Amino acid sequence: MPDGEPRSRVEARFGTGFLTDTWYVAALSADLRPGKLIHVQVIGEPLVLGRAPSGALFALRDVCPHRAAPLSAGKFHRDAFGVESVACPYHGWRFKADGACTAIPSLTADQELDVSRIRVRRYPVEESQGLVFVWMAASPTGQPDHPPPYLPGVVGGAPKLVDRMVFDAHIDQAVVGLMDPAHGPYVHRQWWWRTAGSEHDKEKRFAPSEAGFTMVRHAPSKNSRAYAILGGKPETEITFRLPGLRWEHVSVGARQVLSLTCLTPIDEARTQVTQIAWSDHPAFTLLKPVIGAMARTFLRQDADMVKLQNEGLKHSPTLLWIDDADRQAKWYQALKREWVQSRREGRPFHNPVSAETLRWRS
Repeated sequence: MPDGEPRSRVEARFGTGFLTDTWYVAALSADLRPGKLIHVQVIGEPLVLGRAPSGALFALRDVCPHRAAPLSAGKFHRDAFGVESVACPYHGWRFKADGACTAIPSLTADQELDVSRIRVRRYPVEESQGLVFVWMAASPTGQPDHPPPYLPGVVGGAPKLVDRMVFDAHIDQAVVGLMDPAHGPYVHRQWWWRTAGSEHDKEKRFAPSEAGFTMVRHAPSKNSRAYAILGGKPETEITFRLPGLRWEHVSVGARQVLSLTCLTPIDEARTQVTQIAWSDHPAFTLLKPVIGAMARTFLRQDADMVKLQNEGLKHSPTLLWIDDADRQAKWYQALKREWVQSRREGRPFHNPVSAETLRWRS
């Protein structure tokens, strides 16, 4: 093969659908105060998330079956028997957390209608480590067969950083862009991270992990200057997990930092990106405004590059992916294919990622 020729020509068939039968991050626990309703959209589905005054959490399809008004614009109702429900803002139809209708106020006493037979779709929802996960099943009756992921390093109480924005991209492009190891010197060039001429050869070990893969624990690259804020001898481990979670767990002695990026597809053209950081390291108290500004800068630089990339993607190009810098993108494709195939065949998921060392320059 001639020098400089890519070792692999890959047509990235992205944007063709979303993974189902899996947990997506829909909100943060702090977003849902008792008695509050919020609207979110996940894989094209409109959802109303709510925490009843009693504290119970639920997720329903955010469309009233009567006249299609969003239930999220309504309010909570408690009847004389203490039954909590959401009242539609249009005609007051009320729905419990399981989706069953409990009342249609416009009915007269002599009109017979079993309102309990009227339902809106209920979505399984779980709260874990300050995150609200919604199970998006392939069928309306599908139920979770595994719990939401457990994240290492959620320490120090409430998150020290929360930043959110929408990427104008399908989740596939957002995931591949954020896991790409070679774009740093070009997209994230600034004095406190990477400067011109600071590129070095990198060699990192990877291993399969639950529904994804992990760059095993190592000392950060010497040209990644921001780690100097933490002092000591930091070590980091970076993990990706389907459908769209990427986290970096940093340890500095007994202190920890967890930086989590949640990618939640809104629809085929937009992805909600939520960046969250927890830490018990004093730097996150003393330098919180500085660290927050750095994180926001990173996220917006990636979003700007996605917009620029969209100009080329309009022409449906065949994309050239090379080893080893694009191996993680190939793993992501393989993981998605195996997830879909395992669910279709009703068998356990077999991780297609193999342990290996990757090398690139950045």
